Amino acid sequence: MKALLCRAIAQDISTLRLEDMDLPPLAPGEVRLRVRAASVNFPDILMVQGKYQHKPDLPFIVGTECAGEVIAVGDGVHGFAPGDRVMGGGIAGAFAEEVQRPAAVLRRIPDGVDFVTAAGFTAAYVTAYVGLVRCARFQIGETLLVLGAAGGVGLAAVDLGRALGATVIAAASTDDKRAFLKSYGADHVLPTKGFRDAVKELTGGRGADVIYDPVGGDAFDEATRAIAFGGRLLVVGFASGRIPTIAANIPLIKGFSVVGVRAGEYTRRFPEKGHQNIQAIDAMLAAGKLRPHTGARFPLSRAVEAMQMLADRKAFGKVVVEP
Repeated sequence: MKALLCRAIAQDISTLRLEDMDLPPLAPGEVRLRVRAASVNFPDILMVQGKYQHKPDLPFIVGTECAGEVIAVGDGVHGFAPGDRVMGGGIAGAFAEEVQRPAAVLRRIPDGVDFVTAAGFTAAYVTAYVGLVRCARFQIGETLLVLGAAGGVGLAAVDLGRALGATVIAAASTDDKRAFLKSYGADHVLPTKGFRDAVKELTGGRGADVIYDPVGGDAFDEATRAIAFGGRLLVVGFASGRIPTIAANIPLIKGFSVVGVRAGEYTRRFPEKGHQNIQAIDAMLAAGKLRPHTGARFPLSRAVEAMQMLADRKAFGKVVVEP
């Protein structure tokens, strides 16, 4: 089979190569999938660059989230059979024609959901759910400001916030991204820079109750001036490239919380709650309450190009690779 292989840690992701390789025999408890679609996520890029918390042994197949069909099951696997449509993530190996996963990290794709949607659903939406529901304890009627709202992680927060009853203010860097967000259903759309006064005006001077920030850098700095007293500023990532800092007197005086959002670590520490999170977002997807958006689709032969689109912050919603 063909797979996108990382043989050396490098800042330049163009060093990745599509190679022919064989998977090892199935271990007990594993499932082999024919990959139909794989989602591109920022951790995929960071792993290649050696900047992510998890550092796979070299060489490794790139990609951490996919959807496909079961083609074989290992000893001790119950509940899955060849032909089942499944999705899952969390382990390197998705940018390939086939992949092997522990059965425990897979689940069935809801009826009516296609492979492309399923491939890009879990990581973005479970992050949004952990952030908004678990960390921020979001309440119906509160105002949610999403920074970097046109990207996959930000757009999931816009979508979930709308479903939870938020007034959603979506911030994005370009006119075309803002036009897309307006058509997607955001209540208000603002530029990523210079949003402080507009947020205050839209909220009657209060500021946003919850700010979801996957951008960091200057956007984070401004967010500390656009948040309500008692608000929750969710630190999701640093797509801008700069990890910001904050003086302790700012949250003290303004009475807001800064909360880190690590959905994967949350699941590892609280597995039962992690299971509940997945059940919640899957139920909302199956009921049509969520509207995941795939902005670009690439064949496996152009997987590096797909990753570069995400790195360049040109994506609207999710970017998906289809072997």
